[in-house]
Amino acid sequence: MSRIAGAAGVLAVLALVMLFARWNGGEFVTLNLGFRTFYRVPITFVAFGSLILGMLVMLLAGLHADLRVRRFLRERLEEEDRAERQRVDRAQRDLFQSDPIDRETR
Repeated sequence: MSRIAGAAGVLAVLALVMLFARWNGGEFVTLNLGFRTFYRVPITFVAFGSLILGMLVMLLAGLHADLRVRRFLRERLEEEDRAERQRVDRAQRDLFQSDPIDRETR
């Protein structure tokens, strides 16, 4: 059921994109980037370009945050491993050690 909902969502977004491009295909804007000004740029290029640029920025920001979390978890795991190696459980026994009596009867 979730695959159908996902496919329906993708199709709905695609339909909205196509309608936006169709209704605003003849619209032009002036794009001032601060260091350069572009005249008569189609608004669909501006909209889709800003969408792609925003997705790229979010990918880079998410990648940075993910690497930070992974580094934190790796350090924590190393600390736990060191602490575990230092701790010795004196009550622990070897469960697979055979008794000397068992060896003689075999």
